[in-house]
Amino acid sequence: MAVSRKHEERALDKGELEMVAKSRHPELQQLDDKELASVLKLLRERRDKAQSETKRRKREMRGKAEPKGAAASRSAEGNKVKLEVLSTAVRRVNAERSRRERMASQVELSRAALKLKQDASNSGEAPANTRHAHQGMRKIVSQRREKLVRPMELGRLRKASAVAQAKRDNS
Repeated sequence: MAVSRKHEERALDKGELEMVAKSRHPELQQLDDKELASVLKLLRERRDKAQSETKRRKREMRGKAEPKGAAASRSAEGNKVKLEVLSTAVRRVNAERSRRERMASQVELSRAALKLKQDASNSGEAPANTRHAHQGMRKIVSQRREKLVRPMELGRLRKASAVAQAKRDNS
């Protein structure tokens, strides 16, 4: 479920709000890779802290853990909202990082392909993957085993055993 900005402002402190704002669209694409990595690291730390706090409060409510304060927690809703907001921010930053990695690999592949194409055009020879016959078509040897028993023989034996069984059943 999406969390409104008003609920985010209630759940997060000022530093966390700034990090979550950096994880949104216009600011996220303007960050360089080092800043992106540092924002991701901070968001993960805060998310993990909120997650452990939520788990601790749930254990307090069930009576499984000692209360941190004077009385046991009655609700973990604030931390749940905080956890959800930080988790979605981490997802956005991870998606941006993987998008950048994909783009970088595509650029590398494009450059390599261009280099191969330029080398082929400079050499004057036709590349190996064009529509030339070269050595022609070659027969591919079958990998199947050769059958040792003729199909007629198999059918004859199957029918003979069926007749024998019928004779035994009727007698």
